[in-house]
Amino acid sequence: MGTLIYNGGISLAVDDRTMAHLQVVIVNKLRRRESFTFTWDDGAEQTVCWVAPSIAIEFVYSGNRQPVLNRAWLELLALSANANSGLVVMPEPIEPPRPTERPDERAPERTPEPISA
Repeated sequence: MGTLIYNGGISLAVDDRTMAHLQVVIVNKLRRRESFTFTWDDGAEQTVCWVAPSIAIEFVYSGNRQPVLNRAWLELLALSANANSGLVVMPEPIEPPRPTERPDERAPERTPEPISA
């Protein structure tokens, strides 16, 4: 479990995989100088923060491995962050498998035959 630290005072325990996805979404919003709300519910209490470029936010990971990011989850989180309700963590969806086709396994390209007159 890592820690997301908001404005030097609020600390939220977040697993590293979730935090990696949140970091991408939050940093992308802040890079565009967009402010938004972020809601975190740990089951015991709910925390709502106003995230803005002028407010410090830290992502402290407990592990040292960068998880593989799930594009489908990033898109859902980004949509949430753009909504009126703000960024809300939701369960990770199953990402469709990526094609594993290698260039040498593709069907050969066919050259069209010339049309004779």
